[in-house]
Amino acid sequence: MGTRHRKIRKLRGSRSHGWGQVKGHRSHPGGRGNAGLMKYKWSWTVKYDPDHFTKPSLNPPNRKIVKKWINVGDLDGFFLHSKSNTPIDLEKLGYEKLLGSGSVQGSYELLVSSFTKQAQSKIEKAGGKISPRS
Repeated sequence: MGTRHRKIRKLRGSRSHGWGQVKGHRSHPGGRGNAGLMKYKWSWTVKYDPDHFTKPSLNPPNRKIVKKWINVGDLDGFFLHSKSNTPIDLEKLGYEKLLGSGSVQGSYELLVSSFTKQAQSKIEKAGGKISPRS
């Protein structure tokens, strides 16, 4: 098709190029609203609204970390009949803190991350020993 037969050549000088009044064919040149954000407006989307097509992520609130603890009064139920003199590592058993509730009969040598003063005094009164785990 020769250049002289193309539509644009024929419309030269016609001012509106077939779109009526001077203001014709001007409204919404890129579509209305968010039309074409994934197509012909993609470069605009990447630059000015990069999170437009992302889903909202789940951000759960920070959960309170609960330490697992054991009371001094519960130690007899676990270790009263144990004959070995090796120190008992409560952290390997899943306990992080020793609390002072209850009474203790046996003398135990304990390794634990943290303990209360009351728990320490009860263990030492029963002839045991408690030491912090490092």
